[in-house]
Amino acid sequence: MSGAFPPALFAGRRYAVLGLGRNGEPAVHALAAMGARVQAWDDRERPAIASDAVTLAPFERMTRHDALVLSPGIPHRLPAPHPVARMAQEAGIPILSDAELLFQAVRASGSRARFAGITGTNGKSTTTALLAHLLREAGIPVAAGGNLGPAALALPLLPDDGVYVLEMSSYMLERLQTLRFDAACLLNLSPDHLDRHGDMDGYARAKLEVFARQTPDDLAVIGLDDRACRAIAAAGTVARLHPVSGHDPGPLAALLPPTLPGAHNAQNALAAAAMARHLGLSDAVIAAGLASFPGLPHRQREVARIDGIAFVDDSKATNADAASRALACYDRLIWIAGGLAKSGGIDDLAPLFDRIPLALLIGRDAQRLAGTLSAYKVEHRIVGTLEHAVPQAFEAARAHGAPVVLLSPACASFDQFASFEARGERFAALARQLARQPEEPS
Repeated sequence: MSGAFPPALFAGRRYAVLGLGRNGEPAVHALAAMGARVQAWDDRERPAIASDAVTLAPFERMTRHDALVLSPGIPHRLPAPHPVARMAQEAGIPILSDAELLFQAVRASGSRARFAGITGTNGKSTTTALLAHLLREAGIPVAAGGNLGPAALALPLLPDDGVYVLEMSSYMLERLQTLRFDAACLLNLSPDHLDRHGDMDGYARAKLEVFARQTPDDLAVIGLDDRACRAIAAAGTVARLHPVSGHDPGPLAALLPPTLPGAHNAQNALAAAAMARHLGLSDAVIAAGLASFPGLPHRQREVARIDGIAFVDDSKATNADAASRALACYDRLIWIAGGLAKSGGIDDLAPLFDRIPLALLIGRDAQRLAGTLSAYKVEHRIVGTLEHAVPQAFEAARAHGAPVVLLSPACASFDQFASFEARGERFAALARQLARQPEEPS
């Protein structure tokens, strides 16, 4: 079904790889395995890479390299280019993402496997996982990764009938050169990563690269549930345009499993279904795949239930727009929020505040969130950590008759946790621990 790339595919080429984390180290191994010479460096990490084709050394000049593979988190423009990125630009060397090199490798190998690209501020991971699930259930060779799961260059070579399903961040999209998506999707746009793109126009331009180089035979799926994407859809695309709205799911609504709650997930499912249909799946196969989709961790997943109160882990909601999608799913809830606040804060959540009898705030920017909640007269309490928040949330849920305790932080996690995954896992562990504790006699 899938295999390795030819060992001399990139023979004679020289690549520079800066950043040896989740994307960079697999890129080094893959490029060396394809016959390329690689110079690699990381300003902090020094993984052991045993290959005669790889030189681990800092970059003093860059004139003989075919491309610089720059890890997504390292800027090449704003807020200031990394010195190595500036070196490459001055030498006229292209700066590429690993997804671009995957595409080049697949085509150089002679495979006609198709590519599906999914982007948006929120919902990318669910839609990527769902489309891959639908294709897999249909018996189509599929490899999914990119911003979700394995790095792009860690994916295998697929045959002609295979499909690569890539979650594409704005950081990856702005470093493409030849990659063309047979099916591409822009789910939504809300302010995020503005330090890297300058403003919303710059952010939108990066996201629109998902449609670059498409032809009239390709598919462009665009969500209609936010103003920015509606304007993009109204302007049209070169590819066949397929708009989707979670507020109008039509017959699909009856097929959505409990793992896909809310209008935002209806839109994700519509997008995945449209792309799957374009890639050859029948409606019956799509319906069966939707029914068996297990969902993703840390995206509105119930992790415990105590006395009828559900503890829901939505730790992936690292901005207000993502949190709004979870808040809108419940009529009454105790909200746990906080961490490193994004630009714009949580003011946009005001229409949903009447669902929240109490908010418990954690993390570095709890005071900032408290200021917003005070302005809207929402009862709240700064508790600092999840260890304090979870038991207090349970007591508050019982006192206020709220059937849900929701961790949907609307903030990044890095003040207290290594990742949103670690934050969600801690929440789940605390909730399950609470479930095992015997109740005190009244």
